[in-house]
Amino acid sequence: MIKLFDKWETGSITVSDPGLRGYININPILVPRTCGRNSGLQFWKSKHHVVERLMNKLMNTGHRGKTHRMRSGNFTGKGLHVYTTVKKALEMVEKKLQKNPVEVLVKAVENSAPRDEITTIEYGGARYPQAVEMSPQRRIDFALRMLTQGAYQRTFRKKLSITTGLAEEIMLAYSMDNKSFAIAKKFELERQADAAR
Repeated sequence: MIKLFDKWETGSITVSDPGLRGYININPILVPRTCGRNSGLQFWKSKHHVVERLMNKLMNTGHRGKTHRMRSGNFTGKGLHVYTTVKKALEMVEKKLQKNPVEVLVKAVENSAPRDEITTIEYGGARYPQAVEMSPQRRIDFALRMLTQGAYQRTFRKKLSITTGLAEEIMLAYSMDNKSFAIAKKFELERQADAAR
């Protein structure tokens, strides 16, 4: 039996959201690190393990309001550093919740993936917000980005380590707590989409 990090079994985990089922990869793998293999192929990231995608997001969390106020400068390009950080964070989740941490992570991603977003349409020289459905792959990307940005925000200029911050953010998103940055952003985006219908 192949176990993730030689610790956790992922074969029995199921994705409850039918829209995300084909896009969250939880196939059994020992080391979630493909080193960018096939990264140039379109839509290939859905074939990468969800833990590996979380690790990649930690290395580059993406823009937030067109600024880089919080950067992952300590992690950028340092695969082994990210590997140990994610492993320790999952160990903390397991110790706290007494559950398979990969299952907790998958549920956290499902909970923090919004269904709608807004785009801008131009009609007669004026711009209006328009609610649109979010594609499954974009939903997962958004959820992982918000989880990592929430972890960085939790630890930015504080004595808390990124390992603890990431573990807390995953657990809060798992329990649908509004203290989670990812859950709060999801509700905010869906509320804006409802107002733009």
